[in-house]
Amino acid sequence: MPSLYTCDGVNINPPLVFGDVPGNSESLVLIMEDPDAPAGVWDHWVVFNIYPLSKEIKEGNEPLGLQGMTSFGKTGYGGPCPHSGEHRYFFKLYALDTMLNNPAGSSKKDLERAMQGHIITEAELIGLYNRK
Repeated sequence: MPSLYTCDGVNINPPLVFGDVPGNSESLVLIMEDPDAPAGVWDHWVVFNIYPLSKEIKEGNEPLGLQGMTSFGKTGYGGPCPHSGEHRYFFKLYALDTMLNNPAGSSKKDLERAMQGHIITEAELIGLYNRK
């Protein structure tokens, strides 16, 4: 990942483009996480109830939807900032057959529970970042 999207840069979200969202989708969920964090999986970005006809998320612009709680203890995008070594950052997009009833600020764990039985399809993109 370019440093622009990290704590070493401007710390804005990268652009993401997606397609082939099933026509029967009612909402999308986006989760960005770092499974290589020393404390365990670190949630960098959690957004749900994204409009299902969305095709992209522009650089520095969070999608319309509800923001979930990150491991930083706040909502919104929090870019990579590993203490050392290369880390993987998983961007996971889920198409759901429903809108979630969870309130803004919900945890990833609560959202994953609410998503059970409603996932139509999912996609994953992995970015790498190494602080030098």
